[in-house]
Formats: sequence, C-alpha cells, structure tokens
Amino acid sequence: MPGLFISCWHQPCRAIRIARGTRSVHVNPLITSDLTLVVITQPGLLFRNVTASLNTHIKTLLGKASVRSFIRWLVIGVVLLWSLAALILVAARWIDPPTTAVHIQRRLQAWLHHTPYRERYKFVPLNQISADLQHAVIAAEDAHFYQHHGFDWHEIQIAAEDDLEGERTRGASTITQQLVKNLFFGTGRSILRKGAEATLVPVAEFFLGKKRILEIYLNVVEWGPGIYGAESACRYYDETAALNIGRQQAARLAAVLPAPLKRRPQRMNNYSAIILNRMGQLGW
Repeated sequence: MPGLFISCWHQPCRAIRIARGTRSVHVNPLITSDLTLVVITQPGLLFRNVTASLNTHIKTLLGKASVRSFIRWLVIGVVLLWSLAALILVAARWIDPPTTAVHIQRRLQAWLHHTPYRERYKFVPLNQISADLQHAVIAAEDAHFYQHHGFDWHEIQIAAEDDLEGERTRGASTITQQLVKNLFFGTGRSILRKGAEATLVPVAEFFLGKKRILEIYLNVVEWGPGIYGAESACRYYDETAALNIGRQQAARLAAVLPAPLKRRPQRMNNYSAIILNRMGQLGW
C-alpha cells in the first residue's frame, strides 16, 4: 500500500500510534540523520479527517458570508424605504396625499373584523379651514408649533421627567411628528418607529414648511371612526363647513384628537375649556 509521508524534524525515534475514537492509525518512523520520516500505513482515514475538517471550515465561512449578505441587503432595503418616504414628503409640498398609513390601517382592521367601514375624507386648502380651528388644534396638540424645528425639546424633557416619576399625563409629539406618523407608520408604538420618524421630521420641516405641514395635518388627521380631516369632521359633527366653525366648536373638535375613536366633541366640556384657556394665553 502506498504511504503518505509526513516529515518531522528532530523527533525521537520511536513507534507512533495515532488514535481517533475506537480506531487507530499505525505509523512507522524512518530515521535519516537528523530527519525523521513518518510513514502512515493507513492514509485513507487521515484524508477523511482532513476533508471533514475542511468541510466544517467552509460551512462556517459560508454561514458568515450569508449573515453578511443578509445584513447588507437589509441595510439597502431600509435605505430604499427611507428614500421613498423622503421623496413622498418632498412631493407632498405640491401634491395632496390621497391616503395615509392610518387610513389603510383602519380599512384593514375593519376588513379583518368584518365590521362596516365608511371613509369620509376630503382635502381642502388651509384658507378653507377656520382660523379658530387652526388655533385650537395648535393650542391642544403643539403650543410651540411655530417656534420649534420639528421637535419640542422642552416638552420632551417634561414628558421624560413625568415618565421617571410614573405620572405622565401628556405626550411630547409635535404636529410635524404626528404628521409623519400618520402618513407612514399608522398608530403603532415602538422604538424603531420613533427612530424612523425622527429621521423624517427634519425632511418635512425643511421641504414643507409650517403652513403646508399644518394644512396636511388638519386634512389627514383622524377625527373619529372613518372621519379624516377638518372638513369631514365639521360636516359630520356640526353639519357645517370647516370654514364656518366657531371658537367653542373648534375647541371641542380639537379635544377629540388625542383619542378620536373614543371621544366625541359634545362630551369634551372640561378639556375644551382648557384648550380655550391656552388659546387665550397664546393671544388667540
């Protein structure tokens, strides 16, 4: 049987026995001065061991390559989705959104639960929405809307302190943040959503500006089951156009926004009074 030669330098001359499990390989030493040549009389077993080791190493490398490939494609996918959302925001400077993530979410929920669903959604220009309603929504949702650049850091600090004390009674999201959430993320809550939302808020502030942000928000925000936008809300609750809504009616409508599926304007006496007081403090 042909032998497989392995050279070993300066090894003592003795018989070598290589064991693996219950089988062994007999090795005969040959001595030539300082060089010891080892003749393995059963090379097939050694070859199989080496092959198995190489296969394991290759599988490990392939596994690492697959993980790297998955991460790379995941990053590419996230970047593409973010870019698409950013482009939609840029386009929204001139194009009124035909729908939003919240609208789609509510339709899907109604379909899954086999409940009737009728959507009321009509987009109107900002000058067709009562100034009282604009001011009431700002007073209720984001009093520093015209002062910040998408994030109200003072309100965020207050909310964080309330969280630590276990006494949080209000959120810190600005109208810009709520608009981004409505357009792209629906009503779900998660850290990932907040992170993605935070990266799109500066895009909205830069390309849309305050007037357009307020216009889109007032037209797409949820005001009740299947009721979206100021025009639809005013016609549904007060049977009049958004342009004709007065101060008291506006405060009641704004009071609905934190929980539009549960609240009704006619039951918002206390909160609407708070909103009217805020409007007075802001000079409205």
